[in-house]
Amino acid sequence: MPRSISSPVYGPEFKYTPSKNIYWVKLKELPAAMQGFALTDHDTETHRGNWRSQFHAKPISGVSAPLHVEIGCNAGHVVLEWAKLNPDARYIGIDWKFKQIYRLAEKIQKNNLKNIQAFRANADRLPSMFGEGEIDFLHMFFPDPWPKKGQQKNRTANTRWLLSIAPLLSPTGIFHLKTDHAEYFEFILQNLKELDSTFEIIDMTKDLHAANPQAKLLKIPEVTLFERLFIKDGLPIHSVKVRRR
Repeated sequence: MPRSISSPVYGPEFKYTPSKNIYWVKLKELPAAMQGFALTDHDTETHRGNWRSQFHAKPISGVSAPLHVEIGCNAGHVVLEWAKLNPDARYIGIDWKFKQIYRLAEKIQKNNLKNIQAFRANADRLPSMFGEGEIDFLHMFFPDPWPKKGQQKNRTANTRWLLSIAPLLSPTGIFHLKTDHAEYFEFILQNLKELDSTFEIIDMTKDLHAANPQAKLLKIPEVTLFERLFIKDGLPIHSVKVRRR
């Protein structure tokens, strides 16, 4: 769950606490066949700046494999398909829910994929998980918009969080965010405007699929599970891509 701007979750003193959730136990005690596919809590911070070397896939000779990170990956509906389609890239799916990450680990093992890992972690901890310039593509699709006034302090894409992820992007790295929530999108655009010296908007639209008369036929991973529902309901998809200056 995202935390407020003043939350200590950003600091080195932050500690994940043991959970009574049965899937927390399962993640900590993964069977041998699934070990290395899923990490939880502070284990996701053990190879900061060096995650490419931790994948089971063989290194690409003479080429640095692009690293994709999806925040809020659920059970990996999109990131798993990306990994299947692009064996020469590296993928990490992050979600706050233990069960979803365990399910993703099962799918990774079932499909014998070597180029993807699943992290159960807090999105605010990204600077503790990844080193400077380590991420080539950072994706966040349909985060909770926390629409009520009293909830808005919980929104992930606040200015502090955006500043914290900027150094993690490679010089050509891209952060891509999609949402169906118009007010949340305006909140994000305002934050990016305030951070104009940090980020450059390279693509922005308030109706991503407007020019596609066959948008309802799009399938994963071209769209997410939520996105398919929103398109079916006629809701415009807001999208913005940025890179650091």
